[in-house]
Amino acid sequence: MTDAPSPPSPSAGSGADPAPERHVTRGVQPIHETGRHEVFVIRHGATEWSRNGRHTGRTDLPLLPDGEAEAASTGRLLHGRPFALVLCSPLSRARRTCELAGYADQAELCPDLLEWDYGDYEGITTKVIRETVPGWTVWNSPILNGESIEQVSARADRVVARAREADGDVALFGHGHILRVVAARWCELDAVDGKRFPLETASLCVLGWEHEYPTLRMWNQR
Repeated sequence: MTDAPSPPSPSAGSGADPAPERHVTRGVQPIHETGRHEVFVIRHGATEWSRNGRHTGRTDLPLLPDGEAEAASTGRLLHGRPFALVLCSPLSRARRTCELAGYADQAELCPDLLEWDYGDYEGITTKVIRETVPGWTVWNSPILNGESIEQVSARADRVVARAREADGDVALFGHGHILRVVAARWCELDAVDGKRFPLETASLCVLGWEHEYPTLRMWNQR
């Protein structure tokens, strides 16, 4: 795998009370004069924390044996499909998924595909966070000492731009929340609308087109 330049480090979050849902529309503009290639989105296989619902941002956990089996199964679904561009998160769970799917030799490490930086909520479940912050969600509440949704959206926009500029089909190997934001931004929706696209481990999803409209073509195929 080859390295890509790292993006600027995110600024620390605030400890303010939960804010209303934020809408991020700038960055990705509608593109209608483009090739109609597709973008294949693959979340990493299962880890210990993904199985029990703990927020896993920058903690570099390995795949479980079941997660490795899931990743290999997704590779069989892809069946050696050629891609003009393969981008992969630098974290080992995504890299191992990419390897087991058969694309490690082609993959470029892409820091923009790192998972959301959950700051003080790293390793904690939503249920536990809500014991002190009622109604908390990653989509509409502050992430203490982590990334804002605007920062995650900006990273997703850069991924979408690269995917749209590619000369053929693209594969993205990454993580649940960042890939959900990528899907929302591909469809020209606000980043917060990623909440509507739950993403299972090692599932295969496809972003594409319906006439001039960017769309979801397939989601959570396993």
